[in-house]
Amino acid sequence: MTTSASVLFLAHGSPMFALQPGAAGAALAEFATTLQRPQAVLVISPHWETKVATVSTASQLTTIHDFGGFDPALYAIQYPASGSPEGAQEVVAGLSAAGLPVTTDAERGLDHGAWVPLRYLFPAADVPVVPLSIQHQGGPDHAFRVGQALAPLTERGWLIVASGNITHNLRDWQQASRGFGVDVSYAQRFSDWVDAQLSGGQVEALLHYRDCQPDAEQAQPRDEQLLPLFTALGAAGPEARARAIHRGIRDHVIAMDSYAFERAA
Repeated sequence: MTTSASVLFLAHGSPMFALQPGAAGAALAEFATTLQRPQAVLVISPHWETKVATVSTASQLTTIHDFGGFDPALYAIQYPASGSPEGAQEVVAGLSAAGLPVTTDAERGLDHGAWVPLRYLFPAADVPVVPLSIQHQGGPDHAFRVGQALAPLTERGWLIVASGNITHNLRDWQQASRGFGVDVSYAQRFSDWVDAQLSGGQVEALLHYRDCQPDAEQAQPRDEQLLPLFTALGAAGPEARARAIHRGIRDHVIAMDSYAFERAA
């Protein structure tokens, strides 16, 4: 069965997700078998932040190991994806047409927020990839506008992959990992709330999640990990509905929830 989804939100978890796929990795690998081969992939990672939307025009994307203190095997992993300078210009044109400031970077590769989930979808790294940065200062509304501006790409055979984590509190992760007894029940509550809003198409509630959900601040102290979700919502459009690829909490507080935004039949 082939999915109609051309927009995804994928959890990338901690860097160790690359070595320890677990149920989330298995779900992504299985979902990958339902994907039609895209013309190119636009990937939005929360680990590339810039003041202005920036598109990588690199023809070959380096694998960025933007973390420290993990298993040495992680640093040996390479994801040798090709970029698409021509495709990058399509992204630039879409953002410019929507009146959004945009620039390019001729060298930017793939950070772990990008290459870790992409390895589960396209393990052979045989699909061109164009990375796009996020703008934390713009908040959910800006991220949503970016997605709306890039929605036409999906009509031209692109797959938009927004990477992040529904919950992401590193302080609580450290506390819980050391057995300090921190209450992490908020992670499941917030994850369930987001899932309910996505299932019901409640875009406004999601955009104003800090005002609507009491666990929001603890679940997302800074919110950069959630911004790609809003870009996915904007790109998917009002007629699309989110279908969970996988849901579950990992590492005490990190929701590994991933979604495909599918068009109505």
